Amino acid sequence: MTEDDDKRIHPRAPIELKVEYKKLNTFFADYTKNISKGGTFIKTERPLPVGTEFLFKLSLPKRDLPFVLKGKVVWINQPGDQQRPEVKEMGMGIRFVFDRAGEREGFEGDVEKLMVESLGTELYEKLVRKAKGS
Repeated sequence: MTEDDDKRIHPRAPIELKVEYKKLNTFFADYTKNISKGGTFIKTERPLPVGTEFLFKLSLPKRDLPFVLKGKVVWINQPGDQQRPEVKEMGMGIRFVFDRAGEREGFEGDVEKLMVESLGTELYEKLVRKAKGS
């Protein structure tokens, strides 16, 4: 598996969260379609090019301040270029990039809580077991 290959290592939850980012001095506000500990899908008609690293703000419920995260575009769907035809919406697959282990751990803990709240404990645990291959 390559570094950019997204094989669903982490279970995903279908969650819509507000995402804000900047492209060429223009600010965009889009929404996630799903999220996992490793990345997210941002639904947008204006995806950034594959390989682009960028900073974005991700607002989570019950959290006063948004996370400011670094992400890398690993695939896009746009008219005429659907790299993931199984994903029906236009947008971009993002892998989270962390500079320090502590950043990853804190964020992953919050995402796990969010997924449990969204899916319920039993379904979340089944998804985790399935992702681990047990």
